[in-house]
Amino acid sequence: MTNHEFYMDLAIQNAQAMKGQTEPNPLVGSVIVNDNRIVGIGTHLKAGEPHAEIHALRMAGEQAKGATIYVTLEPCSHHGRTGPCAEAIVKSGIKKVVIATLDPNPVVAGNGIKILQNAGIEVTVGICEDKAIRMNEVFNTFIVQKKPFVTLKAGTTLDGKVATRTFDSKWITSEESRLDVHKLRSENMAILVGINTVLKDDPALTSRIPNGRNPIRVVMDSSLKTPLDAQLINDNKAETWIFTSQNIDYDKKRTLENAGASVFVTDSQSSVDPKEVLHILAEKQISSVFIEGGGNIHASFLEQKLVDKVVLYFAPKLVGGKDAPTFLEGTGFEQMKDAINLRDTSIEKIGEDFKFIGYPTY
Repeated sequence: MTNHEFYMDLAIQNAQAMKGQTEPNPLVGSVIVNDNRIVGIGTHLKAGEPHAEIHALRMAGEQAKGATIYVTLEPCSHHGRTGPCAEAIVKSGIKKVVIATLDPNPVVAGNGIKILQNAGIEVTVGICEDKAIRMNEVFNTFIVQKKPFVTLKAGTTLDGKVATRTFDSKWITSEESRLDVHKLRSENMAILVGINTVLKDDPALTSRIPNGRNPIRVVMDSSLKTPLDAQLINDNKAETWIFTSQNIDYDKKRTLENAGASVFVTDSQSSVDPKEVLHILAEKQISSVFIEGGGNIHASFLEQKLVDKVVLYFAPKLVGGKDAPTFLEGTGFEQMKDAINLRDTSIEKIGEDFKFIGYPTY
C-alpha cells in the first residue's frame, strides 16, 4: 500500500462510519497530511452541515499551508447550503489535492478540479477509486439515474423458502443475521413491503439497534387494505407512506391519513406500478429503498429491472414443499439464458447463516 492509498483508505473508513446519516448527500471523508503527519481529519456528518474538507481544514488550521489533502470525492465547486470546498482549499494554502473519484454528476464533474488547478494546486485523481465509488453506490445512482438505489433483501432456507407450506416463518435466520438486517434498515431512507406482508405479519419495519434510524415505511397497497390497527399505522415510530391505485375507498383513505399515514394515489386503476413508486420517492428526495416484501413484490421490481443490489441471508435449513413460498415468485423466465445474472458477488458467514451480496445485470 502506497502512502496515497494509506491516507485515502483512512478517509474512506471515516466516511463509511457515517452511512445512513448523510442522505441525500454522499459519504465523504478527508485527511490532511503535512510533513508525513496527519494534521486534520474530517467527515461529512449530515446534509446541510459542513463538508468533510471544511472539518479537516478547521482542524489543521495553519498547518494546512503546504500540506496535502486527501478527499474521497471531488471537492464541490458550487454554492449550496455550504460554500464551495474547492475555494476553501485554495484559500488554505494546500499545495496538493489527492482525490479518489470525480463527482458523478456530469454537469459538475471536473469543475472542482479546474478551480484547484487554475490556482496552481497539484491534483491527483483515482486513488482507491473503485472502493470510493462502491461506498457511494446510493448517491451515484440517485444523482445519475434520478432514482433511489434499491436493495432487495430476503432471509431464506438453502432451498429458497421464506416460510413453510403453512406460512410459518419465525425464525428462518439467526439472531446475528436479524441484527445485521436492522443495521441495513437503519442505513436506508425507506423500507418497502407489499400489503400481503402487512396483513400476514403486521410488521413494525423499524430499526431495532442502539441509535438506529427508523426508515420511512412504504407499503404498496393497491386496494387500500391496510388495517387501521396495524403497527405501522399506530406505533408512531416512523412515517408510513401507502401507495395505492385509483380504485379505492376514499373514506378509508381519509381515515388512514387522519391516523397519520400519507396515502399516494397512483395513476393505475387497479395496481401499483413499482416505477411510479420509485419516481415519487425520488421526487421526495428518498435516495435509498430497502425492499423486504414477499416473492411477488420482489419479482415485480426485478422484472422491471429496478433492483440495484441483492442481499440474501441463507440459513442452513431445508424446508421443501412445492407450496412453501419462496423469496422470488411472479411468472419467472421461460429460458435459462434470460435469467438475471449477479455480478461483484460476495459471501460471508454471520452466525450459522451465510450472507450473500450481488448486483443484478440486466
